[in-house]
Amino acid sequence: MDTLGVGVISFGFMGKMHTYNYRTMPLYYDPMPVNIKLMGVAEFNKELAEKAAAKGGFEFGTDNWRELIERDDIHIIDICSPNSLHTEQLLAAIEAGKHIYCDKPLVVGEENMKRVEEALKSYKGVGQMAFQFRFFPATMRAKQLIDEGFIGNVVSFRANYLHSGSVDPKKPMGWKQLKSEGGGVLQDLGSHILDVMNHLIGPIDSTLTQTHILYPERPNAKGEMETVEADDIMLMIARLQNGVIGSIEASKIATGAEDELSFEIHGDKGALRFHGMNANYLEAYDLRDPEAPLGGTRGWNKIACVQRFEKPGGGFPGPKFSIGFTRAHTHAHFNFIQHVANGTQPSPSLYEGIHLQRMLATAQKSMDTNAWQKMPAPTFVK
Repeated sequence: MDTLGVGVISFGFMGKMHTYNYRTMPLYYDPMPVNIKLMGVAEFNKELAEKAAAKGGFEFGTDNWRELIERDDIHIIDICSPNSLHTEQLLAAIEAGKHIYCDKPLVVGEENMKRVEEALKSYKGVGQMAFQFRFFPATMRAKQLIDEGFIGNVVSFRANYLHSGSVDPKKPMGWKQLKSEGGGVLQDLGSHILDVMNHLIGPIDSTLTQTHILYPERPNAKGEMETVEADDIMLMIARLQNGVIGSIEASKIATGAEDELSFEIHGDKGALRFHGMNANYLEAYDLRDPEAPLGGTRGWNKIACVQRFEKPGGGFPGPKFSIGFTRAHTHAHFNFIQHVANGTQPSPSLYEGIHLQRMLATAQKSMDTNAWQKMPAPTFVK
């Protein structure tokens, strides 16, 4: 069996999450299509890099991310750095022909998007975006049911990704409050919920989007007040190609919310709904069920998707054990590894990451112009 060496760029929250995936994947999937070896991890300075290597079980740590790309024994580059750093790292990894797993969003700014898109034209590796919400069994089952025609034609929809982390006006500024760094809820949470809905019922045809900054200023790490550039809440009216409209919301000022991604999709034959805080279940409503006598058997049915992954997944810890946030992340990574082993492009691919960037840019343009904007047509190859 082949062995793939992995290099992870940045060991913050997502770097730890992705490292966890590589380390635990052989427990969840038996047999694995390839062996995984954690080779190197890059951080901003040598001390952080050495700590990350020790914690993550890497062969070495470095303060130069290019060292990971230059090594012949590293085949996968996993990009977990702040958004504004993605472009140069992607371009270097693409040029070196490395396989790439990249956190969202792909890049910051239209010019950087064009640079990466041009580089991808000659890319020979396998690349995937980290859109883990596609990889809960419940959301995968929703996709199957929609494609099979269970709900019929979509007639309305609503979707949310809600946090409450920015409600406190005393919360210090970070890079996610800086638009120049790719911050803001549109890019951060909006990328996830927009991807989920476009994946399930898209392509989205056009949008009218509004955003809002709750507090014009926040303290920085030194306690000095700074201007907030990036949005705290995004509300999108989205129109499908058949004219149907629905709402997509992302917020970090939803008081009381935890990590709450949810959607409802209503069709002329049935409906589906999902809530990420109860991710074991997909709820389904079938208009073909009889409603008489006295309601018959019609109503919302809870489909116990739980951890029913297709083989070689699903064996550990078992299909009936409660699922969580990390499990969908691991399955997203396994999807990537399978495609690397087979030499095929996965979905969501880096090309889909480019398309999502265009969608986010269109939403931003709608906000800037206070007008409906036509979404770009998908051009990627799945």
